[in-house]
Amino acid sequence: VQLQASGGGLVQAGGSLRLSCAASGRTFGTMGWFRQAPGKGRRIVAAIRGSAEITYYTDSVKGRFTISRDNAKNTLYLQMNSLKPEDTAVYYCAARAGDAVSIWSASIYNYWGQGTLVTVSS
Repeated sequence: VQLQASGGGLVQAGGSLRLSCAASGRTFGTMGWFRQAPGKGRRIVAAIRGSAEITYYTDSVKGRFTISRDNAKNTLYLQMNSLKPEDTAVYYCAARAGDAVSIWSASIYNYWGQGTLVTVSS
């Protein structure tokens, strides 16, 4: 089982990036994106259930980020618009075998990607 995150980079404030996470080895239920800024803990950004019908966002990204998945391609996405310097972090994709009642804790995810760095300059 492998999760391969990509799409990070350097962007100016107000710009956009699209992260992708290609999954292989099995299908997944709930999937999510986490981020870890320098000197801070890993925090959830957004999550999506296996059916792709239900999504969750942390308050700071609501209205700016969109999580989606293509189950046929076994790929997770995070469209990030109106980026701010405080969005600078390493972004990780995460997945679990089935859906979860509570999606906020990193501990419920069984599989993790390697991380992709997003840097937003002011």
